[in-house]
Amino acid sequence: MRGIHFARSRALHCARGGPRCIGHDAMPIFFFSVRNGEHVGICNDGAEFPDRHAAWKEMTGVCSDMVSDVSRKLVENAEWQMELLDESRKPVFRIRLVAETLE
Repeated sequence: MRGIHFARSRALHCARGGPRCIGHDAMPIFFFSVRNGEHVGICNDGAEFPDRHAAWKEMTGVCSDMVSDVSRKLVENAEWQMELLDESRKPVFRIRLVAETLE
C-alpha cells in the first residue's frame, strides 16, 4: 500500500464522490457511504485496504477531516453518519454525529 497521506486523500476523495479509487492489487474493496439527514451518497468506486483494521483507520481519518465542516452545518435534531461498506455493500463500520435538543 502506498503512503498514508496518499491513502487518506484517496479515501477522502472517494467519500466525497471522487473518481474511481480501485488500484491493481487484490485487496478487499470497501465503499464509503455518507448520510446527512435524508440525503445519502455512496461512492460507487471502491477503495482497497489490506484488512478491516486498515479500513477502520482510514475511515476515522476521513471522518476527522470532514467532521468540522459537517458540524458547522448540522441543524438541531439532525444526524450525519459515515459508513464503510464491504464488497457486498453491507455496513462494516458506522460513525454517527447526532444533534439533539434535550428540552
